[in-house]
Amino acid sequence: MSLLIKGAALFGTETSDLLVVDGRIAAVGSDAASQAPAGVETLDADGLVALPGLVDLHTHLRQPGREDAETVLTGSQAAAVGGYTAVLAMANTTPVTDTAEAALRVWELGREAGLVDVQPVGAVTKGLAGEELAELGLMARSAARVRVFSDDGKCVHDARVMRRALEYVKAFGGVVSQHSQDPALAGPGACCHEGEVSGRLGLAGWPGIAEEVIVARDVMLAKHTGSRVHVAHVSSAGSIDVIRWAKAQGIDVTCEVTPHHLVLTTDLLVGYDPVYKVNPPLRPTEDVLALREALADGTIDAVATDHAPHARHDKEHAFVDAAFGMLGLETALGVVRTAMDDDFDWNDIARVMSRTPARIAGLDDHGGQLAPGEAAHVTLVDPTARVTVDRAASVSLSRNNPWHGHELTSRVVHTVFGGKVTVRDGALA
Repeated sequence: MSLLIKGAALFGTETSDLLVVDGRIAAVGSDAASQAPAGVETLDADGLVALPGLVDLHTHLRQPGREDAETVLTGSQAAAVGGYTAVLAMANTTPVTDTAEAALRVWELGREAGLVDVQPVGAVTKGLAGEELAELGLMARSAARVRVFSDDGKCVHDARVMRRALEYVKAFGGVVSQHSQDPALAGPGACCHEGEVSGRLGLAGWPGIAEEVIVARDVMLAKHTGSRVHVAHVSSAGSIDVIRWAKAQGIDVTCEVTPHHLVLTTDLLVGYDPVYKVNPPLRPTEDVLALREALADGTIDAVATDHAPHARHDKEHAFVDAAFGMLGLETALGVVRTAMDDDFDWNDIARVMSRTPARIAGLDDHGGQLAPGEAAHVTLVDPTARVTVDRAASVSLSRNNPWHGHELTSRVVHTVFGGKVTVRDGALA
């Protein structure tokens, strides 16, 4: 199987052709076409930017257990439309992905869908209960090769358990991704950034310090164990200060930010619209600006969607009763481009949405430089397009889309996964 991508601007700079043969890039440059076999499929990329396929460190695919909200197939479709070629499927399914068998099932469903690499994330603790370590080693040794572990949705709040998890995953190069939320400072009912808005609206406060104390504890545990820790969906300026300090000390910490935390603020909650209920909560403008600055200067390593689909009967409630989370896969690139336009070039986009996420996740075949010999995972973007988001047009099963009606910069036109065109002209191929 061969494919010729014609006239793409690699990372937004040099215009070039890419020849793909048997799922890998065979040639790059003006002479790529001359090396193409007879009958090669051609993909017109004139005026488009070519990037390595996007990689999402934080996706909720809901299967097994909540197939009314999303499945591995529909989530893979949403990912492909958004320009992704690999996603990490979080463990808070029903049953929880806390065994090798459960991880293998998610991995197999991803392979059956065949649209993106679906890499299961293993739970840190059995049943996400925070007490007993899950089958970390067995999941790592399985065919799914689990390398990222997280109790996302819940914090591993017991320092002893977190220390043991960090020590355990160090043996096979794994990483613990922490949902940083001290339950004593932000309990189950907390749903709004603690401040003037939460007080005025009568909503239980979720202060930044509840995130920051866990981040501070975990970077010190990473230092003590010599292991790796990853901070999921960082949301506060105080957490950024801690992470910046930890990196300066040589501590092996990475972190991610969601697209919504780069743009949306807690002021949106004044209408009690449950689409804006997310965990961690939307923060004030000063936190949003600190996150953008940290993404630009490299303190924040990656953008991760925290794609969290919900069925209407879980989301369309009074704010305090609605489920946490919002969609993100199909809009992430446009949101990041819109938020970071003045500070980011296309190489920066590739760094935070492909190259670094792939490195953190241990996905060697993703996040490359679009060079001969590499796997042919390619995202082709129209950099001049302006798109108004319509939630009804989503390929996700859910509709909890906070970007409905927003105009975003850039549009994913084609997605190529392992040499196969999965998205053509913005639609599933």
